[in-house]
Formats: sequence, C-alpha cells, structure tokens
Amino acid sequence: MSITPHIVVQGAERAAAFYRDAFGAEELDRIPTPDGRLMSVQLRIGDGMLHLADEFPEMGVLAPPSIGGTAVVLALDVADAEAVFAQAITAGAQVRQPLADMFWGDRHGQLEDPFGHRWNVGQHLRDVPHDEVVAAAAIAFAAGPTR
Repeated sequence: MSITPHIVVQGAERAAAFYRDAFGAEELDRIPTPDGRLMSVQLRIGDGMLHLADEFPEMGVLAPPSIGGTAVVLALDVADAEAVFAQAITAGAQVRQPLADMFWGDRHGQLEDPFGHRWNVGQHLRDVPHDEVVAAAAIAFAAGPTR
C-alpha cells in the first residue's frame, strides 16, 4: 500500500514545469481533456509520486485560491535543505517559514508554491529521543498559537 497526493492547481501545465524546476520532478504521464485542461499529470519527486490536475469547477474540483487556502502541507525529506529551499525560491516559491534547526532534529522550513500549496522542506540532522521532542513541543506551544 502507498499514498500519493493528488493536488488541484490553476494551471497544471505551469505547475508541472514549476515542480520540475523547484523540486526536480520528473513527469511520467499526463491525461489531457478535450477542452485543453489536464485531468492528471503524474510526477515523480525523489522516491515519491505526486499527481496534479487543473481545476474542474463544474465537478467541484477546486484549487487553493478558489477555496481560500489549503489545510494540507506536503513534506519533502531531503539531503540538502538549503539547496532545495534556494532552488524552489528561484523557481517562484515564497517563504512561509525560513529554514531553521528544529527541536525534533531537522533543519526545517516551509514554502508556498505559486499555486497555493504549502511544502515543508526538512533535512534530518540528528536523532532526538521521543520524550525530549514531546517536552520541547510542550514548551514551544505553551505560549499558545502565534498570529
């Protein structure tokens, strides 16, 4: 069993090019519709798969800008977070959270792509015992959410 995200964008053709430039995605397949939209573009990013599609409002298939944002964050585990972050920014991603060394042992940051999808970029730096991560999380969140 595996799980493959299937995301919706406004402009699947442009999105496929962005994911190629930002994250080194390799396009494996695409399924166009008669009106020129893309029902599916199958991409490989590293060891994972990503499907993307154009919006189909008539079917209730909408991208983040059409629904006021996204509740989903896609995570990339990478060998060099600095390089991936820089490459994605050059391709057009915006920084939501700068890269920093985190209490759970990763170098981590978050980007938003030009299509409204959020991406965590993480590079594992060190193993941290679970009880230490839980204790650090309690301290980090003790002040409540930041706005």
